[in-house]
Amino acid sequence: MVTQRSPKLDKKQVVATALRLLNEAGLDGLTLRAIAKELNVQAPALYWHFKNKQELLDEMATEMYRRMVDDARDTADTTWQQRLLTANRGLRTALLSYRDGAKVFSGSRFTGTLHAVEMERTLRLFTEAGHTLAQAVRATTTAFLYTIGYVTEEQGVQPLPGERREGYDVEERARLMADFPLSAAAGAEIFEDYDQHFEEGLALVIAGIEARYGAGGESR
Repeated sequence: MVTQRSPKLDKKQVVATALRLLNEAGLDGLTLRAIAKELNVQAPALYWHFKNKQELLDEMATEMYRRMVDDARDTADTTWQQRLLTANRGLRTALLSYRDGAKVFSGSRFTGTLHAVEMERTLRLFTEAGHTLAQAVRATTTAFLYTIGYVTEEQGVQPLPGERREGYDVEERARLMADFPLSAAAGAEIFEDYDQHFEEGLALVIAGIEARYGAGGESR
């Protein structure tokens, strides 16, 4: 009897395939079985690399971050404010490149220490400006969570750029909520012009950090 051997799988190959399938099927449709079928192997072969789907998501998030850093232009950030702007703009752009990108990123654990390079750079900008480490962590975490939350909601309406889910017609919403004029008019502020509204929200976060901790770290 001749036993057919599965081709040797590389972890990077599995992750790259998973990210590609993510754009086709979304997070709910991304299964180890589907990935194995795409790679022409049996599903158990994937368990050599990933014990479960969450381990795969951790590696996918790490690869998304790696690609984001590789694609980023090296900028000489001179202030922590500018650093928060560039970092979170870049994060949003990266997440929007994948269907359900924000959901994959949210709650996942980075593997390795690649992310520590950028984290150290950011925290140093804050502490050199006079903030405590605790303030720096709280500020950067708040901005990060704003971006993750914003993109999660954004992708709930527009899974990928150019796509729009049914049920998010702003004019129809306004008609149905005609008895609540302010709420009806708010639809355009919630479900349209995502680029502009993200920038406004991020500016609010940074202004709040300055108001709370001061531009140079002194509490107010």
